[in-house]
Amino acid sequence: MSEMITADLVDLDLSADTKEAAARALAERMAALGRVTDLDGFLADVAAREAQMPTGLDGGIGIPHCRSEHVTEPTLAFGRKAAGIDFGAPDGPADLIFLIAAPAGADDAHLTILSALARQLTNTAFTAALRAVDDTETAAALIRGDRTPASADVPADAGNAERPEGSGATEAGAADAVASAEDTAVSGTAPVPSAGVEDGSDPVPGTTAAPDGRPFRVVAVTSCPTGIAHTYMAAESLENAGREAGIELVVETQGSAGFTRLDPAVIAAADGVILAHDVPVREKERFAGKPTVDVGVKAGINRPAELVAEVREKAARGEVTAGSAPGSAAGSASGTPVERTGGTGDGYGTRLRTWLMSGVSYMVPFVAAGGLLIALGFAIGGWQVNKAPSVMDHFVWTQADSWGALLFQIGGVAFNFLIPVLAGYIAYGMADRPGLVPGFVGGSIALTINAGFLGGLAAGLIAGGVVMAIQKVRIPAAVRGIMPVVVIPLISSAVVGFLMFVVIGKPIASAQKGMTDWLNGLTGANAVLLGALLGLMMCFDLGGPVNKVAYTFATAGIAVANPGDSAMKIMAAVMAAGMVPPLAMALATTVRARLFTPTERENGKAAWVLGASFITEGAIPFAAADPLRVIPSAMAGGAVTGALSMTFGATLRAPHGGIFVVPLIGNPFLYLIAVAAGVGVTTALVVVLKGLRKRSPSGAGAESTGTGAVSPAASKEPVAA
Repeated sequence: MSEMITADLVDLDLSADTKEAAARALAERMAALGRVTDLDGFLADVAAREAQMPTGLDGGIGIPHCRSEHVTEPTLAFGRKAAGIDFGAPDGPADLIFLIAAPAGADDAHLTILSALARQLTNTAFTAALRAVDDTETAAALIRGDRTPASADVPADAGNAERPEGSGATEAGAADAVASAEDTAVSGTAPVPSAGVEDGSDPVPGTTAAPDGRPFRVVAVTSCPTGIAHTYMAAESLENAGREAGIELVVETQGSAGFTRLDPAVIAAADGVILAHDVPVREKERFAGKPTVDVGVKAGINRPAELVAEVREKAARGEVTAGSAPGSAAGSASGTPVERTGGTGDGYGTRLRTWLMSGVSYMVPFVAAGGLLIALGFAIGGWQVNKAPSVMDHFVWTQADSWGALLFQIGGVAFNFLIPVLAGYIAYGMADRPGLVPGFVGGSIALTINAGFLGGLAAGLIAGGVVMAIQKVRIPAAVRGIMPVVVIPLISSAVVGFLMFVVIGKPIASAQKGMTDWLNGLTGANAVLLGALLGLMMCFDLGGPVNKVAYTFATAGIAVANPGDSAMKIMAAVMAAGMVPPLAMALATTVRARLFTPTERENGKAAWVLGASFITEGAIPFAAADPLRVIPSAMAGGAVTGALSMTFGATLRAPHGGIFVVPLIGNPFLYLIAVAAGVGVTTALVVVLKGLRKRSPSGAGAESTGTGAVSPAASKEPVAA
């Protein structure tokens, strides 16, 4: 196996001024060695990873990285820029840039070596040596671990090497980081946890004691979307912070190479839990019933000492905030109520959106199944199928009307779950499993009193809030076992039921009726403007929160047994607009292929199917690469389609399906004309804007799009006039 980094993959004087250009300059070195097969495709993968979360770190470090099918073997490239390049770190630009490329199917050994580099980046002696080194061979040897900072023959004051203004490194724990450098540089293994964590031996001298006199113990989990860099850097930072605080802290890294589960005995003995993650923690139920700090992975890198202090404060207050995985029995098994509050430091708006999306995500399958069954019932049994008697008493195998009535009635039963499921899983998103019972009870009451979608939202939020309040009450250990199965469901259901029946149910039901009447009264210009607005929302973030708001608004209108005509027009406009972006990008890559990279042309082929199926996310790869041209174009086309759909009076009873539910659409021919018009507008705008863009001079790096994505403007293919 060739070495992952050689002198040919090191540039000690990068000429790039933007992170896109820096990534391209380093990626070109990889491509020259045959380690990257498609430069533009690889850079698109790097940009997609960067769009998930900036890769700049405190201390003047940038680590753009990704897993890509265009990489032949795990590879590192290193660049140094004295003036610094902005990678989104809070303390300023990065002068040390590491481009990490892993194949889509990289094996564990390779990923372990990459994780060793990530850990080394927290070692100030290591980064200081890289700032001072003056030849590429030595730099490559340092990064491989063939040479240590002490043997790299760099100036004695390497730690004071000049760095870009505004950047800074966390000096705390430097001595411990240097001491562990030899362990991580070559083997890739994590530093050994503090003594006494796993084998029950006496703690190391100077550790801080828990209230009962034994050492305070913390377990932590780190993970990031790629599972290569941030995962292991957060682990190293937390371990260093634990040593400084004099506590026992052991980390489980859930990286791309898999993960080794912490010993259950270690978890059971822990006084607190730190979860630093940007992807769901695997087997999270293991940590239920513990004081928990739940944050993003970068918080684990940038402020580990604060997280250690916070978990100790929660333990001192007896505050239990650990969540369990969906479907797990952690709450009842542990005998301890579990609260799910979202990441520490998240604003209320962020948490509220997360809670609401939790409910909507569980509700949508019921909407889809029920809506399609009802629509098929109408298609087979005719428009009078909703008046058919129960199929339990009147079902004839050979009559189409009976089959239509059967499908309609099954769909109606599925629809009856919508509001309870919405409320139940909003409460679940807030308080985990203990929130399910009061959430479902509140949602069922909302259905009973005709409070509808608004009532379900209110019931879910109230149920989650009540459970979270109960969980904060200190409970004697002797009764904790019955809390999640008896006390919390009983008290919370009674409180939610009282509020919904007696206090807020009637006002919410009136508000729901008023909104329904308003929608049913929309005609003429008002309806057209609403269609245009919904079209803009559907195409603004291509499946993101704004898109989901518009879609949820539409599905809420048809989530009743007999929706009004206006509600079905809104659903039709929303689905039509959502089909526009991927179909337009597919058409653009077909009629003006030379304006797009090879990877985008391949994505365009898939976009035909995605767009036809009403999967708006099919346009995301194009928007990520060139958002300033693609997104406005998509919004213009979506607005045209939404407005035309409302103008034509197209209706839709099904909440999904794309062209495959055209037979169920009212005025289907005009509906398809509306979709085609929007696709034409978006395609024309994209082609014109891409054709007018100014291309960068050869070798000058990628054109910046202003959002952290690598624009295909730097592609070396000629652009069609």
